[in-house]
Amino acid sequence: MRQHILVVDDDEKITSMLRRSLTFEGYEVTIANNGQDALRLLMEREPHLIILDVMMPYLDGWEVCRRLREGGCKVPILMLTAKDEVKDRVKGLDIGADDYLVKPFALEELLARVRALLRRYEEADESHELTFDDLRMDVDAREVYRNGQRIDLTTREFDLLHLFMMNPRKVLAKDIIMERIWGYDYSGESNVLEVYIAMLRQKLEEHGAKRLIHTVRGAGYVLRGDD
Repeated sequence: MRQHILVVDDDEKITSMLRRSLTFEGYEVTIANNGQDALRLLMEREPHLIILDVMMPYLDGWEVCRRLREGGCKVPILMLTAKDEVKDRVKGLDIGADDYLVKPFALEELLARVRALLRRYEEADESHELTFDDLRMDVDAREVYRNGQRIDLTTREFDLLHLFMMNPRKVLAKDIIMERIWGYDYSGESNVLEVYIAMLRQKLEEHGAKRLIHTVRGAGYVLRGDD
């Protein structure tokens, strides 16, 4: 069964290119030219992935994303936009988008991010609950508990922790983590991973809980129970 991707964009050149390229890669593609049509199509059939443009008539991509997440939709969303400001990227991620790509984009990068998102959510479907030490992750509900206390995580923090919990006690290199979570090659110049690791640690170690995500110098990070 082919994986189904819904492309939502009012630019016919973009939708035509994506339909052709994604179909060539073996995906089934459905096109919506505005946010209202997208929500209607999603009620009829849930895809495996949504590629969602931000600036559209009638209903913009941010509002579509917000409504989907508030309605409990867990389908991964890759947002496309011409805006390259940090505040716009943060807004998209905060309302529930899984990734963000700025126009104009390289087709190879978009395909890499599509593969990474689909792979990550396939792994989530394989195991609905994960446990490690005193951590418990409900994959379906996208909820995390430590010692029975719920920990509120952002979408990206949850995905990062999920990757660690799928690979306990295994050292994960930075480039592997960047490719799996952000969908692109790690250049060594960005500190985005370090920032997210710090935020995730802060939440997991609240109230003096022991450290579970450790730095392995020159190698990467590992989830293990020892200090």
